Amino acid sequence: MRFPPHIIRIGALGALASALLFGGPAVATPAATAAPAPAHSVTAPAAAAVGDICYTNLPPEAHDTLDLIESGGPYPYPQDGTVFQNREGLLPPQSSGYYHEYTVITPGSPDRGARRIVTGEDVEEDYYTADHYASFDLVDHGC
Repeated sequence: MRFPPHIIRIGALGALASALLFGGPAVATPAATAAPAPAHSVTAPAAAAVGDICYTNLPPEAHDTLDLIESGGPYPYPQDGTVFQNREGLLPPQSSGYYHEYTVITPGSPDRGARRIVTGEDVEEDYYTADHYASFDLVDHGC
């Protein structure tokens, strides 16, 4: 179980509060012996969960999808253009309707496959996922 850094630093005060709340003996632990939380244990904001990918490194089918989005369709699947809910919480938090999803065709796949482009409302705010929303990369259109 991970505890926020400010909880770890409480030291003797935390021991006293524990004794009062839970009825156990108050054992003071010097604050110096409490190990500080490692930097990687602090939860990063959602946007930090997004990597980046150069436009030229996208698969050719993602280029096709971005071209379709730019031209307004038509799209190969009825789900294309629908609102993406960001249930995974990996993209920056926005109001409902901000993000939309589009299929990136996967050659040889009998269905839509796992690849998608998710767009935001900002110009060139395009996210690519190759693993059905388990991770996202912001498309860098400048490279």
